[in-house]
Order: sequence, then C-alpha cells, then structure tokens
Amino acid sequence: MSTARSEAEREITSDGAFERQLNRFSTPFGSGPGELPVEAGRYRLISSPVCPWAHRSLIVRRLLGLEQAISVGVTNPERTPDGWAFSDDPGGVDPVLGIRTLNEAYEAADPAYTGRATVPAVIDVSTGHVVNNDYHRLTNHFETAWAPLHRPGAPDLYPEHLRGTIDAVNELLFDEVNNAVYRCGFARSQQAYERAFGTVFDRLDDLELRLSGQRYLLGDRITDPDIRLFVTLVRFDVAYHGLFMVNRNRLVDFPALWGYARDLYQTPGFGDTTDFDGIKRGYYLGAAFMNPNHILPKGPDLSGWTTPHGREWLNA
Repeated sequence: MSTARSEAEREITSDGAFERQLNRFSTPFGSGPGELPVEAGRYRLISSPVCPWAHRSLIVRRLLGLEQAISVGVTNPERTPDGWAFSDDPGGVDPVLGIRTLNEAYEAADPAYTGRATVPAVIDVSTGHVVNNDYHRLTNHFETAWAPLHRPGAPDLYPEHLRGTIDAVNELLFDEVNNAVYRCGFARSQQAYERAFGTVFDRLDDLELRLSGQRYLLGDRITDPDIRLFVTLVRFDVAYHGLFMVNRNRLVDFPALWGYARDLYQTPGFGDTTDFDGIKRGYYLGAAFMNPNHILPKGPDLSGWTTPHGREWLNA
C-alpha cells in the first residue's frame, strides 16, 4: 500500500466516508497577544497548483496587492510519497527556505506532528517553521489583519457588515461543494459516495438558480465566497468530473455557473493564477491510488474559458 493511500485511509470513517483532517496551525494574524505579527517580508506562502485551498490564497493575495509583502513558494503539483516537494526549483530546494519538502517545515514547527503536511502553509522565514495552515480562515486574515499593506484601491472582499453572511455562505460552500467533491472521490463505500454526490449536485442546482439572476454570490461585487466557489468550479471539468466521479453534469452544462466561472476567470487575479496543466498533473499523476496507470487525460477543451461570458448586464 502506498504512503499516499495510507494517509488517505486515516481520514476514512467506519462507513467509508472521507473526513478531512483538522488544521494544526491556526494562530491568527493580528496585533493582539499571541497573534502572528503582520510584517512585510516575514512570511512565505507555500502553494501548489493543484490545491484549491492554496489557489484561493493566491487569488486573494493578488487582488489585495500583497505580492511584495508575502512571498510565494510553489511545490511540484504531483504530490510524492514524501509529501509536497520543491523539485521544480533549482537543486530541488525552495530558494528562500532551503528545504526539499514541505514536511521539513512542519517537522521543524512540531517534531511530533503526524498529520499530512498541507498547503497552503504560511512559514516564518526567520525560523523555517509553519505558523499557519488554516485554509478556512487564511484569506480572511489577508483581508482584515493585513489591510495596512493592501494596495491602494484594493477591493473589500470581506466587508464588515456582511461578515456574518459571508461566514455562513463559506461554511455551506465548504460542506456542500468544495469538500463534498473530495468526499465523492475519496469515498470507500457506495453509500458514502452517493450521499456526497447528491449533496454536490443539489447545491450546484441551487447555485445555478441564484446566479441566473445576479452576477456574483452576494450581489454586484466580488466577495470572499466567490473566490471559494471559483476554485472548485475551475477544477470541475478538468478533474472532479472524471477522476472523482462527480459526473451527473459538467460545469459547461450549467449555463449560469459556466458563465459566472468564465466571468471570474477573465478577471485579473483569477485566470492568471490558474495553472490547468498543474491541476491535471496534480490530480491524475500525484494520486497513484486513484489513477494507478498514471495516464494523463488529453481533455477537456479549455478554449471556452476565454469566450465572452455575457454577464455584464446583471450589474446594469
């Protein structure tokens, strides 16, 4: 049994359902006691093209203009038995941290850590320790605690008067879309798979109706939930529909969702942080237990992502 499969099995419940591990490093950023100080140049964000949670951190970083404040390291999208590796960098090491695998930063922070070393991970460059891997809240930290370092005119992705609504929508999206596709793909029983399958498409049907009448999830402006939905939609036809068997419909079969996804993709910060080749390689070549023959699909046709979306009228 491969290491990848052994790790996955630790997150399988007795009824064959996938239950994602909890985040170990969740100290928030801020100026309060025990919080991580906000300092330009102090941290490095580790990402991988395949990971939707990491992708949304990159989108928010780009939209808010935090590129000079927070550097980025990128792992090879094909996760190895030793975890996320920097094998695409010269010498196979991250040029700032000097490590070969992300596991090294997790072990430096906690030698007793036994979970998966996940991305996104924020590493304190001065110590080489992971200090935050809380993908649930990381973009919210970038949107709030890091506000003093935002670019002039940066969008307010997490407006204070909408935070309760945003948090509720984000929780629903995670449970019924973002993580539910993984519950389909990683299920180890027919019943668990079908429960997750139904959850995904029930919610996508609801979102199709919602986005038929408004441009974005909360109205006429992009907010944090749009980023969280986008990173799943942009991977849907490329990976989830086939490899994860989330195959009742493709994204392109939902007129409103497909138009919405193209609208976002064509917005600076979204498409220019999307690596379709890395996404395909990561899902199909980095999970040997799901694709043991390591055959990389030729499709789908990606040319539609740059076609007109026609959704401007929804803001008129």
